[in-house]
Amino acid sequence: MQLTRLLRHLLLPDWWVLRAFSPTLLRRIEQAVAASESTHLGELRVVVEGNLPLPGLWRDQTPRQRAIELFAQLGVWDTACNSGVLIYLQLIDRRVEIVADRGIDARVGGEFWRGVCRKVESAFQAGEFERGTLLALNTITEALREHFPAPGENPDELPNAPLLL
Repeated sequence: MQLTRLLRHLLLPDWWVLRAFSPTLLRRIEQAVAASESTHLGELRVVVEGNLPLPGLWRDQTPRQRAIELFAQLGVWDTACNSGVLIYLQLIDRRVEIVADRGIDARVGGEFWRGVCRKVESAFQAGEFERGTLLALNTITEALREHFPAPGENPDELPNAPLLL
């Protein structure tokens, strides 16, 4: 466990996340997710987290491990076409992780997801949280549209609103 990481997570108040992700931005993200999902059979879930829970910090949980944990907890893996995608934004560690269900992951591969993450992290480092998040949503939408186009019936299986933790 890194002491500086532990202190950052313990000392920053929970409310500071709203400085980067205002209610207005959260509504825009929700609208972008809904618009995206109307064009394909994938399901997108955006999670924004500031402070990691203490047990995870104590175990030195990586942002990737936390994203996988949330992917399971939130049921993103449980979509009809195995095309769920979790976009996890860990603000204190300044990391972005994408966890994709086996259906879409088999078609685009890990290099695609890592590339999207690095582009978003670059935007976040410049303080451009809206641009980075919408960039991720647009890039993933194109991949889902290509591999899982929406025929007619397209149920909304997961909430569209970003989850703040």
